[in-house]
Amino acid sequence: MHILKGIIHGKTIQLEHEPGLPDGQAVSVTLLPAMPIGEGLRRSFASWADEAGELDSFLDEIRHDRKRQRDETGR
Repeated sequence: MHILKGIIHGKTIQLEHEPGLPDGQAVSVTLLPAMPIGEGLRRSFASWADEAGELDSFLDEIRHDRKRQRDETGR
């Protein structure tokens, strides 16, 4: 039994290393996420992870500024 890491792309799993098996070899696959689901997003938002209310306010401010800029330029 080998444990290999990879990345899922739709129905395809791209492995980090060659599995050492011939093309066409049937295999069984057990999927175990490398990190808990949602952890990647949590890490991406870093300091905002525990401040959802502040993030919402920040994004609302950006949306408001962009709308104001579009109104001023007529785009």
